[in-house]
Amino acid sequence: MAGAERTIIETLAPKLEPLGILVEDVTVVPAGKRRLVRILLDRIVAMDTATTEPVAPVTLDEVAEATRVISDELDATNVMGEQPYVLEVSSPGTDRPLTEPRHFARNVGRLVAITLDDGSKIAGRLTSADATEIVVTPEQGGTKAGGHASAEPTRLEYPTITSAKVQVEFTHGGDTDGVGEDV
Repeated sequence: MAGAERTIIETLAPKLEPLGILVEDVTVVPAGKRRLVRILLDRIVAMDTATTEPVAPVTLDEVAEATRVISDELDATNVMGEQPYVLEVSSPGTDRPLTEPRHFARNVGRLVAITLDDGSKIAGRLTSADATEIVVTPEQGGTKAGGHASAEPTRLEYPTITSAKVQVEFTHGGDTDGVGEDV
């Protein structure tokens, strides 16, 4: 991460923490005579105990409130300098790879596809995540590490995971993410 992005994160972190929000990523790119500043926000998830229940995503109201705080702080601190900029604030989509323990914790209850360092793959429901490991329970017809079907939960330590992504679920009615009612 470049120096400007790191400075922005360090400047915003103490202002967003009281809102229960953290800066997930910052990108600053030239856009003509201006710069485009993209900031991804996410909910702070405590990692001192295992997360076993779904974590509510950041709401539009929370993003709007955080955007006001971010805009005020960037203007007040002059961290962006004199060159004009356009601010774009959002939350990470489901297509974003899971790379940090907090990413796994905030996706407990969702289906995930994981590739391990030995090349094997596992697909199933993420049922627990803490600071050192996750637990994945294969869905009916899912595969366990090694390629054979099993309904037994599998514990995986983060260093053994080379890639992980949330799998989008489509259903007709019902609560698909465990967070609230789907329409």
